[in-house]
Amino acid sequence: MADGKKVYLDYNATTPLELEVVGAITSSLTKAWGNPSSSHDAGVKAKKVIDEARCNVANMIGAKSSDIIFTSGGTEGNNMIIQTAVKYAYHDMSNGYAGGDNHDKLPHFITSNLEHDSVKLVLEHLAEEGTASVTFVPASSKTGQVDVDDVLSAIRPSTCMITVMMANNETGVIQPIKMISEKLRQINQSRRILPKILLHTDAAQAIGKIEVDVEDLGVDYLTVVGHKFYGPRIGAIYVRNLGNKDVPLYPMLYGGGQERNYRPGTENTVMIAGLGKAAELVVKNIICYKNHLSSVRDYLEIKLQEAFKDRIHLNGKFPSSERLPNTCNVSILSDKLQGHKVLSNCRILQASIGAACHSQNRPSPILLAIGVPESVARNALRLSVGRETTKDDIDCVIQDLIQAVNQLENHTKET
Repeated sequence: MADGKKVYLDYNATTPLELEVVGAITSSLTKAWGNPSSSHDAGVKAKKVIDEARCNVANMIGAKSSDIIFTSGGTEGNNMIIQTAVKYAYHDMSNGYAGGDNHDKLPHFITSNLEHDSVKLVLEHLAEEGTASVTFVPASSKTGQVDVDDVLSAIRPSTCMITVMMANNETGVIQPIKMISEKLRQINQSRRILPKILLHTDAAQAIGKIEVDVEDLGVDYLTVVGHKFYGPRIGAIYVRNLGNKDVPLYPMLYGGGQERNYRPGTENTVMIAGLGKAAELVVKNIICYKNHLSSVRDYLEIKLQEAFKDRIHLNGKFPSSERLPNTCNVSILSDKLQGHKVLSNCRILQASIGAACHSQNRPSPILLAIGVPESVARNALRLSVGRETTKDDIDCVIQDLIQAVNQLENHTKET
């Protein structure tokens, strides 16, 4: 192992900027610095950059450019969509629908117990303050997915939104969004006087790794996060037929009217340019990206099993469920090999034991939610490969893990 070499396998946490993305940002700093709301040449150039980026983001997810709104990132986008659903529900109630019992007078959300905190904590907060009620549908321990029928059976007269992530950031398990959409469409058609149930998916982890198409998914809202696919740390949301009352969007901020009044504030042109370039690269190269990620991840799992044999437990790998092609969640079985200890003894590997925004010293709630025993979950390592990861890198990581495990086990024997 070469001195000083590091191998980054935490691409589900964040990704570096592609060189072409850096180029787009740098170019915009000098050539598109004008205020996009201004009518002179400097402003027109900036607006053109934003318009092109909007088209690229739309193309990446099979949408119309008019259905894309730029945001600061995934957290803002998810908050904006959820808060919109609350206002939408209360608007319907004020127009004559007030539900049945007291429980049904609150807007009702259905989600999974796998969600990112930018969905989970928002919904918990709404429930705590008495603004909405929430059903957290548990994922199956047999598939790592929410069961479609379980989601739909949670529907009440007051249900206003179903929000389920497209793919989990820790296990990589892809959720059945299209199946939920197809069945929900039938339910919405039969609700008659009841308000339409809106469908949202946070596609942060899926974009750039697998094909994402809003028409195929059938969603009303979708969240885009730039730094998960080699873009800058901004994002966007998709809203089906934006401006149509059937799928509303309400602003959280009020100001100068940018983004058609939905997200006011002078646009961050240079970061939007970077997001647009990152999206353009995904459109051009998604098949290549997916094949490379899958090849390297599969090689990683083979080498882990060769090195640690029956001590390896792959968390979230189910026969009947698809995973993101880059994600491997693995535990090395032993009462001495907690994930954070293994990583702290690695010299080359840079990875995590779960979501970057969670504590690194406790078992992942996501793994526990899909039935992974706590003793196994405590040992979990989330290894997510990237576009630049090579099989030589994987060989180095395996050797690094072997030395880290030996170090921990030998130290335990000595003490």
